[in-house]
Amino acid sequence: MADSEQSVRHPLFPPSSISFPSHLWEAPPLLAVPANLTPRLLDHALNALHACGGARVVRQVSGACSAALRQTAALNMTELVVRTLPSPSAAQGPGPDAYKGWLFKWTNYLKGYQRRWFVLSNGLLSYYRTQAEMAHTCRGTITLATVHIEMGDTCHFVLTSGGRSYHLKAYSEGECQRWVSALQQAKANATQMMPHSDDSGDEGPLAQPDRALIQGALKTLASKLEDLNTCNELIGKHGAALQRSLSELEDLRAASDGVDKLKTVNERATLFRITSNAMINVSFNGAEGTPEGESSEENEDIEFFDAMEDSPAFITVPADDHSQHSRGSLSSNWSQDDNVSLGFSFSLCLQDGSGCYLRRGRRRRIPDKPNYSLNLWSIMKNCIGKELSKIPMPVNFNEPLSMLQRLTEDLEYSELLDRAAHCDSSLEQMCLVAAFSVSSYSTTVHRTGKPFNPLLGETYELDRVEEYGYRSICEQISHHPPAAAHHVISQRGWTLWQEITIDSKFRGKYISIMPLGNIHLKFHASGNHYVWSKVTSTVHNIIVGKLWIDQSGDIIIMNHRNKDKCHLKFSPYSYFSRDVPRKVTGVVMDSEGCAHYILSGTWDDKMESAKIIESSHGSGGSEGKQKTVYQTLPPKLLWKKYPLPENAENMHYFSSLALTLNEPEDGVAPTDSRLRPDQRLMEAGLWDEANTEKQILEERQRLERRKREAQANLALEEGKEAESYQPLWFDKRTDTESGESSYVYKGGYWEAKDRQDWSQCPAIF
Repeated sequence: MADSEQSVRHPLFPPSSISFPSHLWEAPPLLAVPANLTPRLLDHALNALHACGGARVVRQVSGACSAALRQTAALNMTELVVRTLPSPSAAQGPGPDAYKGWLFKWTNYLKGYQRRWFVLSNGLLSYYRTQAEMAHTCRGTITLATVHIEMGDTCHFVLTSGGRSYHLKAYSEGECQRWVSALQQAKANATQMMPHSDDSGDEGPLAQPDRALIQGALKTLASKLEDLNTCNELIGKHGAALQRSLSELEDLRAASDGVDKLKTVNERATLFRITSNAMINVSFNGAEGTPEGESSEENEDIEFFDAMEDSPAFITVPADDHSQHSRGSLSSNWSQDDNVSLGFSFSLCLQDGSGCYLRRGRRRRIPDKPNYSLNLWSIMKNCIGKELSKIPMPVNFNEPLSMLQRLTEDLEYSELLDRAAHCDSSLEQMCLVAAFSVSSYSTTVHRTGKPFNPLLGETYELDRVEEYGYRSICEQISHHPPAAAHHVISQRGWTLWQEITIDSKFRGKYISIMPLGNIHLKFHASGNHYVWSKVTSTVHNIIVGKLWIDQSGDIIIMNHRNKDKCHLKFSPYSYFSRDVPRKVTGVVMDSEGCAHYILSGTWDDKMESAKIIESSHGSGGSEGKQKTVYQTLPPKLLWKKYPLPENAENMHYFSSLALTLNEPEDGVAPTDSRLRPDQRLMEAGLWDEANTEKQILEERQRLERRKREAQANLALEEGKEAESYQPLWFDKRTDTESGESSYVYKGGYWEAKDRQDWSQCPAIF
């Protein structure tokens, strides 16, 4: 063991972050198994280890193995630290009862029997979707020592153990008989190996092969426990320091103190973020598989897409140190400090250096979501093929926000645009704009609830000038099809506007939401005008299974001033793909088509950029296509998702911004979404009353539509031109640069708010 005072790098943390005494992570030369750790408890650890394939103890650990972890934590485990986990095959070869092959397993009434690969070994029967899955994902395991084997009809048999039953079918009667014989022999062997307790409670010795596997499981559990304890201590230390700094920040009185205190808070927040991320990495090390990381058993019937056939047309390789020094680095606008501070930032708003003020206090929670059950299939079975906006849905499937508020939520990471406004290079600016376009999807990963469809003429304002420097106004300009116009102006050098029409289809197993229309962004200083559109959102497992959402498609961001372009690709989730789920890749090119930056990341976590210093054509493509090989500098962080608030799972998984969107405010227009009664009732947890109010509002809107249609028909009969609905705050205009015709803000809303003159607003609520 090294000297305890020697400082070394901890393997969980990135370079140049934190140093630890070496005794916290160096492995001892020997492993000792506590004498009072019972064989039954060790058997549980063995079963859990085998069920996860030996590589994912932390992610797929069973309840029994959790009990083993708690027991080992109570014992003296300080001498049980190791760095790696040997696989079961390395510890012990196949036992005499080993048997494997294809069987048909009953899944559910929709899919019936499905072909699965079963492996019988060491008294356990495990199954996988394919043989290739044996290397990483086990779908389920049943212990044969206590199993009941029951023969059914031809080629059919049932295994029951501990309340779990496997209904299995073989290809032929002979194959069925061979499986049953192998299972019965394995059960007999497992029963003989079971420890038998006498009245004193002492249990017999373990077989040597079992002890080898158990030791491997205990090594991993002890290693993870030690790492988690270390991280836990550091999180407590850095969290306390961060809390002290925040308290000091609240007591500020002079602007001169603000800069120093702000620097201290950011440094401590960075340490806290790094430590927290390290703990998360330890807890979920090696986790792969399903989109949400749940156990594979629960996702047996989830629908997945196949991997896209067209792989990226480029390959990136990092440059060596010599290339980095000879080619130079990114501009000062993209310093490492900027990248680190993105992950966990606290900002103090300063006014021209003459004084300071803290952000206005916003609410941090809403009432917990009630646990109401409702049969979705009874509502949706007659709606297949219809537009989602025309299906009468109870609020049970909604979230207490309108579509206008969801559009406004795109501004969650507006600081990316603030940084982009100060970029001297349009290509660097394009990278930040691309990161902003991806960041708008990060809030959707858990948000499977449907936002309220706004009433015609409904508006929503968000005034965050004091905190973030921008003002936002939305208006519903059409009801069928649903369309909204949005305008944001920032004092920090940019203006954003968009007109979005929602096209959605229910396809039986999933719902597709296709936003139509473009988003425009213009920077005041440079005049750079960026235009892009949104990708398709898909909500899966509408009828059976757990709801999950995916984003797929391509985004082309065009700078209409100098023709710079960025191509982003959102890869659809595929169970069979080895890529990271929710992957996004992109290339930033100039007007000549020359690539300058590679973008990579995931739409639910972060985006990075890597500057290209050299490119060449290789032969790695399929069908004779050549792939471009880019040599890049090390990637730099553009954007990192903020952690969700505490108790978010009971608050519709709202982000910190989303929690404030429906917060009541004085002085807003009478058409504002905050004043919609059914939405307010739903947020308060009064869902029955909300459903009643929703029906009243929708019926009133139908009557208004019939009146407009009757007036239009009367005008046509009289030979006059029928007047169409005109939005109150937006006009249809043609953009001079892009040539696109869309609804843009015509002004007047904020002036009317200052005067509190809402006489033009219709009474829609």
